Amino acid sequence: MGKAVVLAVNGRRYEAAAGVEPSMTLLEFLRTQTPVRGPKLGCGEGGCGACVVLISKYDPATDEVTEFSASSCLTLLHSVDRCSVTTSEGIGNTQDGYHPVQQRLVGFHGSQCGFCTPGMCMSIFSALVKADKEDSRPAPPMGFSKLTTSEAEKAVSGNLCRCTGYRPIVDACKSFAADVDLEDLGLNCFWKKGDDRADVRKLPGYNSGAICTFPEFLKSEIKCTMQNTNSSPVAVSNDNWYHPKSIEEFHRLLESNWFDENSVKIVASNTGSGVYKDDDLYDKYIDIKEIPELLVINKSSKGIELGSVVSISKAIQVLSDGNLVFRKIADHLNKVASPFVRNTATIGGNIIMAQRLQFASDIATILLAVGTTVTIQVVSKRLSLSLEEFLQQPPCDSRTLLLSMFVPEWGSDGITFETFRAAPRPFGNAVSYVNSGFLARTSVDAASGEHLIKDICLAFGAYGVDHAIRARKVEDFLKGKSVSSSVILEALQLLKETVTPSGDITHPEYRISLAVSFLFTFLSSFASSFNEPVKVNVTNGSYTKGAGSTVYSAEKHLKVDSNDLPIRSRQELVFSNEYTPVGQPIKKTGAELQASGEAVYVDDIPTPKDCLHGAFIYSTHPHAYVKGITFKSSLASQKVITVITAKDIPSGGQNIGSSFPILGDEALFADQLAEFAGQNIGVVIAETQKYAYMAAKQAVIKYSTENLQPPILTIEDAIQRNSFFPIPPFLASKPVGDYNKGMSEADHKILSAEVKLESQYYFYMETQVALAIPDEDNCVTIYSSAQLLEITQSVVARCLGIPFHNVRVITRRVGGGFGGKAMKAMHVACACAVAAFKMRRPVKMYLDRKTDMIIAGGRHPMKAKYSIGFKSDGKITSVHLDLGINAGIAPDLSALLSSTIIGGFKKYNWGALDFDIKFCKTNVSSKSTMRAPGDVQGSFIAEAIIEHVASTLSVDTNTIRRKNLHDFDSLAAFYGESAGEASTYSLVSMFDKLASSPDYQRRAAIVEHFNSNNKWKKRGISCVPITYEVSLRPSPGKVSIMNDGSIAVEVGGIEIGQGLWTKVQQMAAFGLGQLCPDGGECLLDKVRVIQADSLSMIQGGFTGGSTTSEISCEAVRQSCTELVERLKPIKDSLEAKAGTVEWSALIAQASMANVNLSAHAYWTPDPAFKSYLNYGAGISEVEVDVLTGATTILQSDLVYDCGQSLNPAVDLGQVEGAFIQGVGFFTNEEYATNSDGMVINDGTWTYKIPTVDTIPKQFNVEMINSAPDKKRVLSSKASGEPPLLLASSVHCAMREAIRAARKEFSVCTGPANSPITFQMDVPATMPVVKELCGLDIIERYLQSVSTNPTTVKA
Repeated sequence: MGKAVVLAVNGRRYEAAAGVEPSMTLLEFLRTQTPVRGPKLGCGEGGCGACVVLISKYDPATDEVTEFSASSCLTLLHSVDRCSVTTSEGIGNTQDGYHPVQQRLVGFHGSQCGFCTPGMCMSIFSALVKADKEDSRPAPPMGFSKLTTSEAEKAVSGNLCRCTGYRPIVDACKSFAADVDLEDLGLNCFWKKGDDRADVRKLPGYNSGAICTFPEFLKSEIKCTMQNTNSSPVAVSNDNWYHPKSIEEFHRLLESNWFDENSVKIVASNTGSGVYKDDDLYDKYIDIKEIPELLVINKSSKGIELGSVVSISKAIQVLSDGNLVFRKIADHLNKVASPFVRNTATIGGNIIMAQRLQFASDIATILLAVGTTVTIQVVSKRLSLSLEEFLQQPPCDSRTLLLSMFVPEWGSDGITFETFRAAPRPFGNAVSYVNSGFLARTSVDAASGEHLIKDICLAFGAYGVDHAIRARKVEDFLKGKSVSSSVILEALQLLKETVTPSGDITHPEYRISLAVSFLFTFLSSFASSFNEPVKVNVTNGSYTKGAGSTVYSAEKHLKVDSNDLPIRSRQELVFSNEYTPVGQPIKKTGAELQASGEAVYVDDIPTPKDCLHGAFIYSTHPHAYVKGITFKSSLASQKVITVITAKDIPSGGQNIGSSFPILGDEALFADQLAEFAGQNIGVVIAETQKYAYMAAKQAVIKYSTENLQPPILTIEDAIQRNSFFPIPPFLASKPVGDYNKGMSEADHKILSAEVKLESQYYFYMETQVALAIPDEDNCVTIYSSAQLLEITQSVVARCLGIPFHNVRVITRRVGGGFGGKAMKAMHVACACAVAAFKMRRPVKMYLDRKTDMIIAGGRHPMKAKYSIGFKSDGKITSVHLDLGINAGIAPDLSALLSSTIIGGFKKYNWGALDFDIKFCKTNVSSKSTMRAPGDVQGSFIAEAIIEHVASTLSVDTNTIRRKNLHDFDSLAAFYGESAGEASTYSLVSMFDKLASSPDYQRRAAIVEHFNSNNKWKKRGISCVPITYEVSLRPSPGKVSIMNDGSIAVEVGGIEIGQGLWTKVQQMAAFGLGQLCPDGGECLLDKVRVIQADSLSMIQGGFTGGSTTSEISCEAVRQSCTELVERLKPIKDSLEAKAGTVEWSALIAQASMANVNLSAHAYWTPDPAFKSYLNYGAGISEVEVDVLTGATTILQSDLVYDCGQSLNPAVDLGQVEGAFIQGVGFFTNEEYATNSDGMVINDGTWTYKIPTVDTIPKQFNVEMINSAPDKKRVLSSKASGEPPLLLASSVHCAMREAIRAARKEFSVCTGPANSPITFQMDVPATMPVVKELCGLDIIERYLQSVSTNPTTVKA
């Protein structure tokens, strides 16, 4: 029998319980068998960073400890035997004090919902540990580390955050960098920008090595084990985990009678399971990473040999010390996956996935390009093959062992080597659309100066082919030729015959054009006709004063990468002391707990005794009868305890999963008929969450479509079949003016133009989760990650057929919501409740990311057709909109969009406005409200119309925008009472401040100059205004003062990361402050906002619509006013006797006098002031790579009217976070479905939200304080959703850059047959951008150059 798994977790010894399964991940072990809760399950794919930990290994031979970050969701427990694991709790916590990483992240306001924060802290901490171990670097100044600012920006490149927009996290990380200018860092709690000098001594002190990452007891244990090791034939634990020490041992295992490929898994690091999910449980594992032959690293004059289980990070380190070819390979490998995956993922594993599973590997392509050979062993036979030969073989089985790869030395004489990749993210963590590696040996003719290609290797991969290939025909054609435009053109034509994507790959034409672009870029560096010096302005107007020019060759210009620019920012905020401590930029309440991982989310609640776990079984058919559910014969299916379906809903209960008053219900389970792909059919119940996940995969559903109509899947289908949801009259918007009259007054008309917007997934970091605990007397307590607590309570009660008071729903905090934890959270709560009632045991469901993405619904896709009339000067006289909105199968909250779309659209004075809105009922998952629902689409459609008018008139777009902005009279005509007072209308002044400023004019001139001097990169700049209407609603609040003077506050709103608790805490201190000598600042630390409880805070309402914080604050202020009235007489009495009275003494006296120290208020808005308008404007400047369609946001400048901010730091975070979420919607997030309406972009591998490398390189935010309005809560305004609309400025700037490219190359694709007028839908992904720029522009360009050779523009 083998030894038990022993590891240290945060310095404590843990021994895995006997019989622990070999499939158990480190994350599962940490979360179920230790007190650790910091590492979170965010995706289970290694794609989000929420589970990052630091793993430390000890080598007794050298007495050295090596540390590296890793995804604990992919790391198998047995693989970290005798290792030390450090989590966020281990570097700092409440009891021992917080680590400077945690303190600085909090102090720079880098945590909102907090679910990703422990992982962020560990990625930063790991980067510090790694940098500080670099002996070659000089010792840093006191308080800093050896980290550089460039490394700091990349430290969290693999970590996802949906809340903050990354900027404050980057600033926190940069604060450790020795080369940072602290004055460049953004708003923080350590110094006041502009008033105080930035000084490292004001930051929490950092000392390298303060955290012990490997405890001495484990070192001693390892040394003792080494001395007592016996030579067993094969090392095996009690738990079917085998780790052979030689190839011979490995083959003995394969030949043993128990070996079965279906139940035995061979692993080195297990990171491949993030890509190719296990379909069943494995009962035996063979770990090959301790086989010495697979760990070799040999460097010689002939090249570098890398063992197959050498990690990608180690390979990068080895290759970085080599010549130019090796260094370029290392640079490319740095763009593969993310740091915490590269640290454990192996080179060989990546190659095997490419060979066996058709993985779109960058590594295989790049190594193929440099002539790599591989050594493999099949049983007793050892073979050496070229990588090309190996990839071409039939997929190898588990008996084929990849031993090593040999990368030959190429020298530098006449050698040129380049690698290319095009992916949704520039710095990795995204699979390439196409990757390539090119190596050429050339000579230069002394007389002509022409490059002669002696030998060349061209490798391409990821374009929709089984594996990377060499373009042999193209190579043969180029060998021996001098490079010219005609030669390049012929080579590209040959390439297009070679690179042929498979039929099922997305964007095939785009991928071919990428391959062409890459080869063109490479070959053009050898063509003398492309190397004529030309004046190229590469100055980034965002970073320098004036417009400098430099001489660049075309080759060099093609290598200028704006992605390498540093991230910078500026914030201009207004602070007010009028209502102190309200208005102060204090740090977020509980942020330290979030950073340490001690903050409790639903999945962190200790699992109750006898708790069961559930996972949804969902339909894969859009419209079919469900005839039965069976399970495959598998290990996982043996874990099924039962399946809960509609039949298990208690007698008297309803099959209801969600509901909203007046708008309608949605079923919890498909009962006989499944109406969309992704509809819940049942819940698999198992003993653990992993068992439930795996068992649900084993379900086989039998369908029948007999006598059923075909499904309705699109807006067009629904219109054709007249399938619509009615709009309640009280929600319907009203037309403005006379449309026909306006059209008759127009000089020009555009009829039936179109624009489309697709859906967007919420990508909250915490997926849907609920825990239901049955109680006495038919009661149930549900812990739910929910935004609609009150309605969740009522829906669960209706589902179970019990009184509302029998259901208690509790929510402490939500790990991101954005509207996604509103309706769909009810389904999970109801499913848990039904299962708990049936089983009479607690039941928890924590959805895996794929299931969450499939059932979430997301933002509403829509198609807009518009007709407009306008004058020759650009004044619009009339607009008609026909809107088709895909609402999905159930009403959900769709009807709310009828007013919000028009609300966002009405920001311009259209003269007359008419519209027809159809909510299409379709056989897809019901769409729901997502941050700025309807408003963001309406605002964008308005911009599409404005830009169409501008291009028709050949006028600057800003001229049309400015001409059609409202004056106050037209604003009041379009918005009614929401327009408020004229003094509060700040949009025109904000727009003029940006669009009419000398800085904007200068930058626009630089953009134009840049575009006239650059052929393959184009820039665009755009300024967009927004108007956003928000509504106020009743809200409860309760303030209770304890006998010791501490204060407990309850509100109806839920803390979802928006800073509600922080603002409520400030308001409570302010409200009671008149009882304190300092106005209430002394009370801040005494206030605790407690979790929302549906039986404690009645009529809690919902959290959404951007106003929850302010209405909760107002309810709290009313409660405080009542308490002050009770306490003031006692205070006056005490002061008359003893002068100044301390808070604690006042409360003690009041308690003795039996004063009621608890007050409850139910605030209702003034009937004459139930809504108001928010305003903002934003400039974005982008650079588009015409060859690939990649877009870099060079600069964004946002101006937002936040009124008198309740907390400027919180509101700044909302502005930045909303904007970046909007950038994702407009540019990169494809929530794609298949032909049955089933979501197929269902994980981090295929759905790409913004990361730190896709945010603006210069990110400036100014929050202005418009005229005070006492009708608003202390003159404050909403900040959660409106700024998201400003992200359309990026889309509009991209349009300007694309327009410049289309004019350059005379591209006239699209219905308008014009280079300047074209339809650009949302999202504008890389394939969309490239297609609009022209897929064949290189060929056309080369043809023109070949027939008319002149000096060419770079």
